[in-house]
Amino acid sequence: MTELEAFIDHWTDDSNGVKKAFLRFKSVLEGLCEVSVSFVPRPPASYSLRAEPPRGRPVITMVDVASLDGEKFLSVCFYADTITDPEERGDLIPGGLLSKDGYCFDVDSDEDNVVSYVEARIFEAAAAFSLSEDDTCAEVDVND
Repeated sequence: MTELEAFIDHWTDDSNGVKKAFLRFKSVLEGLCEVSVSFVPRPPASYSLRAEPPRGRPVITMVDVASLDGEKFLSVCFYADTITDPEERGDLIPGGLLSKDGYCFDVDSDEDNVVSYVEARIFEAAAAFSLSEDDTCAEVDVND
């Protein structure tokens, strides 16, 4: 069992559906062509999925699982120049993504309109890296 599988398996308290949202984002990231998805645990601060492109910057997006007062939430961050935020749901964080300006979106449930909005940002960021979703992509690296 990989570290990621163990993390998911031990995540049992999910009354708000945050785990469900995390698994949906994981599936979306794994469906992007040429993207490697790695898991970077930094207990107890956060646990991150990182979508790494084959060229250019180190990541397309980071999906962090964090806790606040015992409640888990996701912080999904992108480089500021790779996405738009037409509904102004994200927070611009100067130097917030690997020392570059980033947009971060907090997800504290599996509410479809929130998850779908962030999912659209994932596809937008992938397009900025000239990557696409492709059902024929079978080779995705998930590092433990």
